[in-house]
Amino acid sequence: MQTVVGVRFKKACKIYYFSPGELVLEQGDGVVVKTARGVEFGTVVIGPRDVLDSEVVQPLKEVQRKATDEDRAKLAENNIKEQEAYKICEEKIQNRQLPMKLISVEYTLDVNKIIFYFTADGRIDFRELVKDLAAIFHTRIELRQIGVRDEAKLLGGIGCCGRPLCCATFLGDFEPVSIRMAKDQSLSLNPTKISGICGRLMCCLKYENDLYQGCNKHNSIVTPPKQGSRVVSIEGEGKAISINTQKRTVTVLLDTKKTIVASWEDVIEKDEDDI
Repeated sequence: MQTVVGVRFKKACKIYYFSPGELVLEQGDGVVVKTARGVEFGTVVIGPRDVLDSEVVQPLKEVQRKATDEDRAKLAENNIKEQEAYKICEEKIQNRQLPMKLISVEYTLDVNKIIFYFTADGRIDFRELVKDLAAIFHTRIELRQIGVRDEAKLLGGIGCCGRPLCCATFLGDFEPVSIRMAKDQSLSLNPTKISGICGRLMCCLKYENDLYQGCNKHNSIVTPPKQGSRVVSIEGEGKAISINTQKRTVTVLLDTKKTIVASWEDVIEKDEDDI
């Protein structure tokens, strides 16, 4: 067993484990840690707890210190520098006529490295661009190509539900999303209705799918009618046009053109031989 704390470097980013060492840390504390990218400022989002050795990526790095007022001032100063670096990099990209879109700029706390995030349709030869930037900033330069989902996470926005994007507010990692999940949730398979602003399948299809699977397992005793099938209800025969797994109800369009919502137990699906 090892004692660890969970640290995030940005909102809704992945949580990384570090050893608190001799420090007394609590959730919400700012900390300074050394990562593969350099010295960075992070926030403790998971307080000290004991975990199995198998759950920790070795070697486990140690938190260097609690963040001081100087560290916070440096972070604010870097945020201003990032905006200036963004403008300079955009100008250099235009001068070089490179087919790439700059998304974000990030300084490490010790300004030992500047990371430029960009998107592009294919591979980009940015060696000359790196030389231009290194000559201006006199520090290590890293250009990192990201995908459209990462772009949406960095930029943020409002989803089709009217709420801030899940990926930019609370989802730490992207998980695979399949069209099968949309089918299991009885959603329209129209790409424009099940895709997020990034153009990929919506992340909520994944984490909401567990709820639907749980409902289906709980409701396995009563088999719901299939959407589009002919059914018999208390009020007559019709077509099942919608299934609500969570409420265990089915919406039926009767032959009389009347629409009703009935419980699964009150609806019987007709066999093909009976139709």
